[in-house]
Amino acid sequence: MAEGIINISDDDGVFLVKLARETIERFVRTGKIGSPPLDVSSRLKEKKGVFVTINKLIHGSKHLRGCIGYPLPHFPLVEATMRSAVEATRDPRFPPLREDELDSIVVEVTVLSVPELLKVKNPKDYVEKVKVGRDGLLVARGPFRGLLLPQVPVEWNWDAETFLCECCMKAGLPPDAWLDRDTEVYVFRGVIFEEEEPRGKIVRKELSD
Repeated sequence: MAEGIINISDDDGVFLVKLARETIERFVRTGKIGSPPLDVSSRLKEKKGVFVTINKLIHGSKHLRGCIGYPLPHFPLVEATMRSAVEATRDPRFPPLREDELDSIVVEVTVLSVPELLKVKNPKDYVEKVKVGRDGLLVARGPFRGLLLPQVPVEWNWDAETFLCECCMKAGLPPDAWLDRDTEVYVFRGVIFEEEEPRGKIVRKELSD
């Protein structure tokens, strides 16, 4: 398993969440994206996959408001974070984020390792190979793609089999498509940073399996 994301420090994570928050607020208020900052650490200039998640706090509970990103390292991390932040405000599953919601959202950034293909003799072995609390999943078959971040099965209390089924459905495939030998299953890891409250303290999010 690739460990390329281990060099993301807590300071880098705090910077990325603040950058995502600033990008979200600027775009929602003005429609402008802005330019990626240049005076950043070399780690943040490396090309990496990243997802930005927007959760809305309603009566103290988090509700997904948008989550968009890049599974593969196509852009420098600062640029990918800004692009993801903008797209998360207009996640097609939800209405576009409004200015009057900015005070009630919390922002989360997940930096990804490169997805790696899981190789098994029998697809049933995926259940033993996938570790909830460590792995994110990417399922692919033909034109269909579905991705779920490592924190998702933990938040929903899924086991590995449910995680696989849900990722297949995210791809628009039947829930048991992971048992088909034509379906490819990739795993990746993530380092997660999030606001504890809107514009509040930013912490590294630890997952538990």
